[in-house]
Amino acid sequence: MIKNYFKIAWRNLKSSKAYTAINIIGLSLGIACSILIFTFISHQLSYDNFHHNANSIYRLVTEWHDEEVNHSQAVPQPLGKAFRTDFSFDENTARIVDYRNTLITLIGDKQNRKFNEENGVAFVEPEFFSIFNFPLLAGNAKTVLQNPNEALVTETIARKYYTSADAAIGKTIRLDNGTDFVIKGILKDLPANTDRRQNIFLSYQNLRDRNAWLASDSSWGGVYSGSQCYTLLKPNITEAQVNKALSLIVNKNFEGRDAKVWTFRLQPLSDIHFNPDFNGYADKGYLWALGFIGLFLLITACVNFVNLATAQALNRSKEIGIRKVLGSLKKQVFWQFIAETALITLAAVIIACIMAWLALPFFNQLFRSQMQLHLLGWQMISFILITVLLVVFFSGSYPGLVLARFQPALALKSKLSQKHIGGFSLRRVLVITQFAISQMLIIGTIVIASQVNYSKHADLGFNKESIVILPLPQNDNVKANTLKTRLAALPGVEKVSLCFQPPASQSNNSTGIRYANRAEDEHWSINMKSADDQYLNTFDLKLVAGRNFFPSDTTREFLVNETFVKKLNISSPEEVIGKRISVNGGTITAPVVGVVKDFNNYSLHSQIDAICIMPNAARYSNCAVKVNGNNIKSTLASFDKIWNETYPDYLYNYQFLDERIGEFYRMDGIMLIMIEVFAFIAIIIGCLGLYGLVSFMALRKTKEIGVRKVLGASMQSILWLFGKEFSRLLIIAFIIAAPVAWWAMSKYLQDFEYRIPLGIEVFALAIAATFIIAFVTVGYRSLRAAIANPVKSLRME
Repeated sequence: MIKNYFKIAWRNLKSSKAYTAINIIGLSLGIACSILIFTFISHQLSYDNFHHNANSIYRLVTEWHDEEVNHSQAVPQPLGKAFRTDFSFDENTARIVDYRNTLITLIGDKQNRKFNEENGVAFVEPEFFSIFNFPLLAGNAKTVLQNPNEALVTETIARKYYTSADAAIGKTIRLDNGTDFVIKGILKDLPANTDRRQNIFLSYQNLRDRNAWLASDSSWGGVYSGSQCYTLLKPNITEAQVNKALSLIVNKNFEGRDAKVWTFRLQPLSDIHFNPDFNGYADKGYLWALGFIGLFLLITACVNFVNLATAQALNRSKEIGIRKVLGSLKKQVFWQFIAETALITLAAVIIACIMAWLALPFFNQLFRSQMQLHLLGWQMISFILITVLLVVFFSGSYPGLVLARFQPALALKSKLSQKHIGGFSLRRVLVITQFAISQMLIIGTIVIASQVNYSKHADLGFNKESIVILPLPQNDNVKANTLKTRLAALPGVEKVSLCFQPPASQSNNSTGIRYANRAEDEHWSINMKSADDQYLNTFDLKLVAGRNFFPSDTTREFLVNETFVKKLNISSPEEVIGKRISVNGGTITAPVVGVVKDFNNYSLHSQIDAICIMPNAARYSNCAVKVNGNNIKSTLASFDKIWNETYPDYLYNYQFLDERIGEFYRMDGIMLIMIEVFAFIAIIIGCLGLYGLVSFMALRKTKEIGVRKVLGASMQSILWLFGKEFSRLLIIAFIIAAPVAWWAMSKYLQDFEYRIPLGIEVFALAIAATFIIAFVTVGYRSLRAAIANPVKSLRME
C-alpha cells in the first residue's frame, strides 16, 4: 500500500510540474536557510564545551562599582597568585597574558625569516594546560613551560616556520627582536570553536622581560586587557562561595574608596563567548533572532505549500470522487496526499543540502569562521529528520484532510466550490501570515541598514578620512621623530602626529582622576590619550576653550573634553582652564590648558567618556598621517620605504583609520547582510506562492472574466478584481507586522548610545516596497488574464 501511495504521488507530481516546482523551490530555500542557521547556532553554542570539566572552569573578571558599573574581562596580574595562595577552592589556577600583532624572528634561519603574527603570543603558566583540553603532540607535558625561555607552538605554526612539527622541536624563535625562546613542544591545532586564538605560548616567567611593572606582584592598580586568569574549581565548591571570598582579596590589596569600587567575580566558561559586557563575541539575543528568522522562513515555505495545495484541491475533485466510489477510505486519501508531500519535501531537502553546502564558504567568509556542514552528524541528521516530519505534517495535514472529506457525488458532478475546501478564509490567513513575516524582515532590513549607514557617516567629532595609521614598533623617541620628520616632508602628506591611539580606538587606557587638589578622586574614570602637539590638527579636533599644549616629550599640560567638564558639574569650559588634575594614581599631575569639543572615543554603541590628552613620548605606539587624495599609491610606497629604513628589523604594515573604525560595526554589517539575504528569500518564497495563487485564481475565474469583458468591463476593472483581494491582505499583514517589528528594532537600537530615530518613514517605505513587489508578482499574471480573448475563454469553459 505504501509503495502504491508513492507511485501515484509521483504520477500526480509529474502531471502538475508548475505546482511541484513552486513548492520544491520554496521549501528548498526555506530548509537551506534553516540548515545554515542551525549550523551557525550549533557552532556558536559549542564554543569551549569540549574541555574536560567545562562546567567547573571559570574566568576571574573585574567590575568597578562607582557612579556606573564598568566591566573588564581582564584582572590585575597578581590576582591569580593571590587566589591560589589565600584560598583552597581550586584544583588548578592559571594566569595568561596575551599580546597581539607580534613579530617572530627565526633564529638560525639562513633566510632570516620574520613573521608578523596577528593573533600574537601568550605568556602562560603551565597549569593552563591542566585546566584546558589542548593536547600536546610532542614534548614533555610535565615539564614544558616550567622553565624560562620555553615555547609551545601549534602544528600549523610549526609547519609554517619549519615545514614539519618534528623539525620545530629545539628551534629558537625571537619575540619582537628581544627575548629568545626554544620550542619545547607542539600542540595540536586549536579547534575552531574556541575563543583562544594565540598559536604561540611562552613561559610566564618571561613576562617580566616584556613588561616588568605588569609582571610584578604590586601591579594591583592597573588592568591590561590581555591579562586574564582561569580556575578549575573543586567538585563541591560553588560560584557564590568564591565570589563572596574574593571580596577579601579586594580588602587586602585596596584601600579607601578603591576597596569599595573594585570587585572581582567568577564568569562561567559557557558565558565567555556570549557576554558583551566582558568582550564576548556576540549576545545570545542575536542567536535567538537568527533562530526565529530560520523558523519564519520555514513557516513561509509551508504556508506556500498549504495555499497552493488547497487551491489545487478543486482540480483533483473528480480523482478523489472516483477513489471514494471505488472504496477508498478517508484515511487512505489523507495518506496519499501525505505521500505526495513527503516526496516534495524529500526532494526539497536534497536540493537544500546542496544549496547549504555551496553557500557555506560564503557564510564562513562573512563570519571569519571555520564552520563545517556535518550532514552525516547525529545533530544534523536529527535536525533534518525533525524538520522533514514537521514540514510534511504541517504542510500536508490540512490539504490532506480537505481532500479526504470531499463528497464523491458532488466531486463527480464537478459541483464542489470554494466553500467545500474552506473558502478563501484559510488562504487569506496564510497569505497574511506570509507577508507579515516578509514585512517584518523588510522593516528590519531598512532599520539596520539605516543605522549602519548612520554609523559609517555620522560626525564623530574628528576627521577619519584619508588618515593612515603606521605602527611604532620600538619605544625609541629619536626614531619616532625621525620618521615623523621624513614623512612630513613628502609631497602627498598634509599632517603627521605621534600618538598612542587615534581618537576612536578599541585600545584605551582609563584611570582615576583627582581635580584641583580635592580630598579624593572623582567617582568616575578618565580616558588618557597620549599624543603630541599635532594631534588636534591631524584629526581636526576643535578647541572650545583655552589653547593647545606646547610641544613636549613629557606631560606638562593637559587637554580635556566637554564631557570632563560636565561630569564635574561645571557650567563653563573656561572654569577648568588653569586647574591642576592628577591621573594614573597621582603619578601624573599638570594644569588643564584647553578644552576640546566632544568626540566619540569608542563606537556609537558606547557613550563618550571623560578624556584627557597629554604629551607622553614613552606611550606613543602609532604614527597618524593625514594624506591628500592625489597619487595616494606612490605616497603609500614612500611610506613603505621610509618606515623600513627607520625600522629595518621589523615588518611594515599600515591601516586606514576609516577601515579600523569600520571594524567597530562588523557584527552590525554581518547582521545586515544576513537579514537582507533572508528577507530576499522570504520575498521570493512569498512571490512564488502569490504567483501560484493568482494563476489558480485566474484559471478559476476564466469564465467570469470572459462574461465581464463581453458585458463591457474595462481592463482596469479586471485587474482590480485581482488586486483588491491582495491589497486588503497586505494591509492587514502590515498592521500585524508593524508593531512586532517596531518592538524588535527598538530593542536592537537600544544597543546604540547614538542611533537613528525609528520614524514613520521606515514603515511607509516597508509597506510601499511590499505593494510594489506584490504588484509586480500579481500584475503579470493578472494582465495576461485581463487581455485574454473573451470568446476563447467562454468557448473553453
